[in-house]
Amino acid sequence: MARYTEARCRLCRREGVKLYLKGDRCYTPKCAVGRRAFPPGQQGPSRRKVTEYGLQLREKQKVRRIYGVLEAQFRNYFRKAERQPGVTGENLLRLLERRFDNVVYRLGLGASRMEARQLIRHGHFAINGRKVDIPSYLVKVGDVITIRERSKSLPRIRENMERAAENTAPAWLEYDSEQAVGRVVALPDREHIDIPVQEQLVVELYSR
Repeated sequence: MARYTEARCRLCRREGVKLYLKGDRCYTPKCAVGRRAFPPGQQGPSRRKVTEYGLQLREKQKVRRIYGVLEAQFRNYFRKAERQPGVTGENLLRLLERRFDNVVYRLGLGASRMEARQLIRHGHFAINGRKVDIPSYLVKVGDVITIRERSKSLPRIRENMERAAENTAPAWLEYDSEQAVGRVVALPDREHIDIPVQEQLVVELYSR
């Protein structure tokens, strides 16, 4: 499976905003965006004027990097969003939010989407009682997310369970900290998706 393996802080610097790709580090003074709030490169900050296409491209890259999907996969999500009734940009974000790795992250059971993806690939989570190790699996309303019993004793899993108990899940999810069980109670609305992007620019880019 193809995946990005370079320094993640470069991605945040390139987009000029925190994408929270490294979990807890993003909230500390060590965050690269806080120290060097300009794109990476030998020449330092650029003064070039950004075109309309450039703005659209940056928004698309921002969304893609926040959710950690590659270009071909992102394009497939967009095509699926186009075929659904409603607003294409909101449909796109709704599909990305329903990814299993994002749900684990939103519940607080992963410090970042990247960590959530790794934990899922290692088989630590189940949906409706069945192990699911596919990060891109799209959850549905009524799905129940649990930590497998054999995984609950692992130090990192226990840390994340404590994190989840203190975390406030978005309105479309529920988390029972006593049972360590998450539930999908609704599909996410745009108002519940707190990422700093203008999805309409992504639609305009693919409509060119």
